[in-house]
Amino acid sequence: MSVATDRTHSPVGIRSTLSNQERLELFYYLRLARECDNAILRLYKQGKMVGGAYTGYGNEATAVGSAYALEDHDYLFPMHRDLGSHLVKGQSLKNIFLQQLARANSLTRGRDGTGHYADPTLRIYGNVSHLAAMIPMAVGVALASKLRKEHAVVMNYIGDGGCNVGDFHEGLNMAAVMNLPFVLIIENNQFAYSTPTSKQHAAQKLSDRAIGYGIPGFTIDGTDVLKVYESCRVAVDRARAGDGPTLIETITMRMHGHSASDDASYVPKGMIEEWKKKDPLERLEKVLMNDRILNEASKKQMEEKIAGEIERAIQFALESPYAPGEDAAEGVYAP
Repeated sequence: MSVATDRTHSPVGIRSTLSNQERLELFYYLRLARECDNAILRLYKQGKMVGGAYTGYGNEATAVGSAYALEDHDYLFPMHRDLGSHLVKGQSLKNIFLQQLARANSLTRGRDGTGHYADPTLRIYGNVSHLAAMIPMAVGVALASKLRKEHAVVMNYIGDGGCNVGDFHEGLNMAAVMNLPFVLIIENNQFAYSTPTSKQHAAQKLSDRAIGYGIPGFTIDGTDVLKVYESCRVAVDRARAGDGPTLIETITMRMHGHSASDDASYVPKGMIEEWKKKDPLERLEKVLMNDRILNEASKKQMEEKIAGEIERAIQFALESPYAPGEDAAEGVYAP
């Protein structure tokens, strides 16, 4: 299956195949991801978390819309701002907060307190702190999946900073040459920590790099979850059909600092206020309200449901034990 693309826009000829219920479900995941992030920040400020606290505020549409295009047997290699993709892929709130609070019954058995975990049951792997290093690993999984004839797709994410690292080029080139079922999403959220995109690369569009690998590449509005889903669905279908990888650049804004300890004072005044006008949640809410799929009563009911789910998961995690100190090195060193 071949797809005509414009390298500066989303794929040509795409059309929404989402039902009203599916669009409502997308809104639920957007809201759930936002409220999970808010809860993580609260726990961090209360001193109940150690390590970094990262949010996807402003980036929810990219994480949710992209993962929504995947099937259960597909592979996900997310980054630290992609909590929404974990939720869409089926990760439980209990596991998320056990992990954030570094409890013994977390996926990393209390050895980590962020999103650095793997859950093979859901085919979620990562993230690793050296973000670009995930790309060769994800490409390797795509190769293994192809050899096993799984008909699975591997979706991986990288930031506007990480895409300038050598692993990006080597991994994407291998995926292209070997025609692997791989979708790489560049989350262009304007800053690599404190470095603006204008000082990172000279290309007008990061998706322009795709032509050098002989693969389709396009740039989309990463705050429009419906557009993200539609574009990623084309790329996923293309990969599953055996037509190789696609590079997608989503344009977003990192609405908080790099982490909770970063005040983002380097962001030009007014920039965040301007991007707030494109809040992913408000954009989809307006669409659903206009189409009478959502109303104030059903919105309130959803918000109360989410708040209850998060509170129960946090309480479960807080009541769970930490790992004993003697377990710290278990599984780290060979016998």
